[in-house]
Amino acid sequence: MIEFKNIKKQFGDKVVLDGVSHVMETGKSNLIIGTSGSGKTVLQKCLVGLFEPDEGEIIYDGRSFTEMDEEERKMLRQQIGMLFQGSALFDSMTVEENIKFPLNMFSKDSNAKKMDRVNEVLERVNLKGANKKFPSEISGGMKKRVGIARAIVLNPKYLFCDEPNSGLDPVTSMVIDKLIHELTIEYNITTIINTHDMNSVMEIGDNILYMVQGKKEWTGNSKDIIFSDNKQLNEFIFASEFLQDAKSMRMLEAEGKLSKEQLKKMEENR
Repeated sequence: MIEFKNIKKQFGDKVVLDGVSHVMETGKSNLIIGTSGSGKTVLQKCLVGLFEPDEGEIIYDGRSFTEMDEEERKMLRQQIGMLFQGSALFDSMTVEENIKFPLNMFSKDSNAKKMDRVNEVLERVNLKGANKKFPSEISGGMKKRVGIARAIVLNPKYLFCDEPNSGLDPVTSMVIDKLIHELTIEYNITTIINTHDMNSVMEIGDNILYMVQGKKEWTGNSKDIIFSDNKQLNEFIFASEFLQDAKSMRMLEAEGKLSKEQLKKMEENR
């Protein structure tokens, strides 16, 4: 669990985070959503220590991250996995070498044991046998899966994902969403995802934080969001092409992901 209380951050005269408090739950996909400039990226950077909040407290499973010294933070970061928006793979390294990189930095295991772990996570993300390929030789979806494999290779307790579906087609996006969600449950990880993808919100939104101009505007899950009376949230959600498309909504109903009441509510807001 990651809890943050009254987080404030400003750059010059611009207030980017204005007293944000929330709890990110373990074993769930915790989503941060909002328009560009809402503060969600700055919030995520504060949570991992890339930015220091001006006020407030960040707590990792009862341990105050805010009060930790640099050595304590370094130890905690070994429990954090990161999936970057552009995958951030090293072009000059093979898939195997990219995934092994955190092990070389933080693990004292033998090379054989490291390779066992590399192959284990490769198989878990359905990339068995892709060891010797370079990033230039694989698709965008495969790069994301390599990024996920690298993020989980150290068995993290916390996983941060920045726009994991950026640049992916809808089908591949759903594959990545499902994989992240499965790993979150399987390894009991506290997963925090910044996203604009409304498909992700509906599919894996266990715990959603919606932000507007640096403030917490709404919280709930993927079922709650359909029935929300929050005007700003509805405008944000129903502006999505995914939810405006009547065919997509009918498909969701047919698949049992939407009830008739939910569908009616969505159509009224179109």
